[in-house]
Amino acid sequence: MARGRSRRGGSAENANAWPGYVDVLSTLLLVVTFLMSLFMIAQYFAAQEAGSKDSALKKLTRQISELTSILSLEKGKAKAAEDDLSALQASLAALKAENAALAGAGSGADDKAKAADAQIAALSQNLEAEKTMSKEVLSKVDILNAQLLELRRQMAALNEALGASEKKADDSDKTIKDLGTRLNAALAREVQELQRYRSDFFGRLRELLKDRKDIRVVGDRFVFESEVLFASGAATLTPEGLAAMDQMAAAIVELEKQIPKEIDWALQIDGHTDARPISSAQFPSNWELSTARSSSVVKYMIARGVPANRLVAAGYGEFRPLEGGTSDDALQKNRRIELKLTNR
Repeated sequence: MARGRSRRGGSAENANAWPGYVDVLSTLLLVVTFLMSLFMIAQYFAAQEAGSKDSALKKLTRQISELTSILSLEKGKAKAAEDDLSALQASLAALKAENAALAGAGSGADDKAKAADAQIAALSQNLEAEKTMSKEVLSKVDILNAQLLELRRQMAALNEALGASEKKADDSDKTIKDLGTRLNAALAREVQELQRYRSDFFGRLRELLKDRKDIRVVGDRFVFESEVLFASGAATLTPEGLAAMDQMAAAIVELEKQIPKEIDWALQIDGHTDARPISSAQFPSNWELSTARSSSVVKYMIARGVPANRLVAAGYGEFRPLEGGTSDDALQKNRRIELKLTNR
């Protein structure tokens, strides 16, 4: 018993030392996780957008390279056509000169003149064909040049859009960081304010329950031994338990009037059992028993005027013991109901 009193005295002295720190750290961790999620989502979409634009740029670059090769080929064809055309024009001029000379030589040269006329006609036909081919090649070259200009224009537009996207991503990062700073500041203010009300709440309950040796303060929680509130293996509050819960409910109702509406607080009620298994029609395991006991406390608190939206019930079975071992003292301390004022 002396050891138990020493434990309770040490807990009471340290109650104000770290109440709320666990909640503050866990809440800050949630906020940081939320902000990191926002940052990663923003980075993901920015990377997706930049990746699609990079793919489009690579595709345009490949198309420009292909069109440049085709243009070089067509220009080569155009040069070859021009060379052929020049050669044909030279041959035609030579044949016409030879034909004129034969015509001046008299009738003896008629056969040669006719042959020359035939060659001139054939060369003239080839010359027209080469002219037509040269025009087609030049037309293709013009079309290819126009396509190259359009692709370069698209590439410039994509580069501009990619730059805008990168700037937008930078702006999003700055916005997220600013939001995180403001959220942290607001959270710190809310936690400090709630801690002040929690200290008042603890002080009030200590005064009300100062004569109860079976109710302890452990960290930032009020701990009721199960035997105070429930009969063995049952989840119905005993008369003694109802009296204890009346005091608790009255303190919470009074506190609820003082806490500002913007502070999102809650009274968390956790049920715990010892490690000895239970198996009955009503409670197949310690999970059901611990959950039913915390629910009974919540329902009675609601009946005594505590707002339902400010209450949270949870059952942990035997899986969060305060004491190790299987001694009667350890098992008794592990069978408990814990009440904790926290923010959501």
